[in-house]
Amino acid sequence: MSDTVWSYRDTAWSQDSDLIGYDVEATDGSIGKIDEASNDAAGQWLVVDTGFWIFGKKRLIPAGAVTGVDHDGKNVIVNLSKDQIKSAPDYDKDDWNDDSRGRHTDYYTPYATR
Repeated sequence: MSDTVWSYRDTAWSQDSDLIGYDVEATDGSIGKIDEASNDAAGQWLVVDTGFWIFGKKRLIPAGAVTGVDHDGKNVIVNLSKDQIKSAPDYDKDDWNDDSRGRHTDYYTPYATR
């Protein structure tokens, strides 16, 4: 499993900060707000509530896809377009296991290494 997918590019982005409630900005506009966040050493990720944009679905975005965090403006920037996020694997908190994590790793690896 690729460590770059599940780690922030800059450790200061998540250090001593709770990102829940921050807006998430894709390369082509806002996609929603962070509903959950993990800073575990084994995997850092965000769960974004997309609201009406994709019919209330939540999307898990690994920390490796984050390219910037503005703590003053409460904004997280990712290097994904809205369509790329919409096409990402579905996230189900009750079904989060090695298999579903593997699907997310496979999907997001190209975006975490840019």
